[in-house]
Amino acid sequence: MTNDSTQVTRKQVVELATFYIGDALCGMDILKIQEINKLMKMTKVPQAPEYVLGILNLRGQIVTIIDLGKKLGLGETDITLDPRNIIVNSSGSFIGLLVKKIGDVVEADMEKLEASPANMRGIQGDFFTGVYKTQTHLIGILDIDKVLSLDD
Repeated sequence: MTNDSTQVTRKQVVELATFYIGDALCGMDILKIQEINKLMKMTKVPQAPEYVLGILNLRGQIVTIIDLGKKLGLGETDITLDPRNIIVNSSGSFIGLLVKKIGDVVEADMEKLEASPANMRGIQGDFFTGVYKTQTHLIGILDIDKVLSLDD
């Protein structure tokens, strides 16, 4: 006689850093984030794509700042409302993702991740791996590698 209850199943739990792009609550694996800081003085980059706001020097590292709302087609981030930069390391380069505000860190069981809704079509839908439901919110899980790998 075998006892199935002795078999342990491992959950794939990921800590999600959440943030707002406009009114949309999004999240990404916290391990992909180097740091979060306030918007600092930037230098404009001539002939850069519209979503590239500029570059800045962060302790000797050149960081390209992109407006994540513009990049995803969700509208421009209002820089008068004290937005934040989420600094990520992508392919050896530091990128700052300008977001409206930072949310909480949420532990997410990735086995419960649901597919992105059918009405989330077009390029912005391609940037999300799915939706995670909490008791009070829906969090769009951002595939940051895909966001940063596409050039407009």
